[in-house]
Formats: sequence, structure tokens, C-alpha cells
Amino acid sequence: MMEPNNDLQRWFDFLDEIGSDPQLNVWHISLLIAIARLASKQNEKWLIRVSRNKLMALSHIKTITSFHKYFKELQLFGYIKYTPSYHPDYRSTVEILRKAKD
Repeated sequence: MMEPNNDLQRWFDFLDEIGSDPQLNVWHISLLIAIARLASKQNEKWLIRVSRNKLMALSHIKTITSFHKYFKELQLFGYIKYTPSYHPDYRSTVEILRKAKD
């Protein structure tokens, strides 16, 4: 098991990576930070249980259309893999694909 400081450093390294990607704008980064916040709350590293409402609230994205646009682009850019859950008792998951180097 990794020490918490190492996990935190990996997230900082990941944030450095996304901050230097010219494809990403403030809304992409806001969504990725929202996903990271959920991961931290869930004590997860790279596979996070998500809901659209929670991600929209944490990222301050107000419209569903905008949310879907930027969320889909993160998938297309290879940052995340989204696995929807169609079961009402289970949340969908997001996997961080571009992980900071160990």
C-alpha cells in the first residue's frame, strides 16, 4: 500500500500534466478536478463512482449540454473511460486513464 503523501504527489503530477495540455480548457480541468475530489472522498485512486449531478455541482457546470460536451471530449482525448450503470442502485464509474507516473 502506498503512503498518503505518495498518492497526493501522484495527483499533483496528474494536475501538472493536464495543466500543460493545450487541448484542455477550464471546463475540462474543472471536471477532472471534480473527479479527483470524488476519488479522494471515496478513498479511491483511479476508478471512481460518479453521478452526473455530483460532477456538475463540483465542477460548476450549469447545463447538461455543456457537461456532456466536455465529459465526452475527456473520453475522446484519452483522459477517462466512462462505464455507465443502468441500474438504479449502482453508480456509473469513471476510470482515470492518464495516470501520473509512479
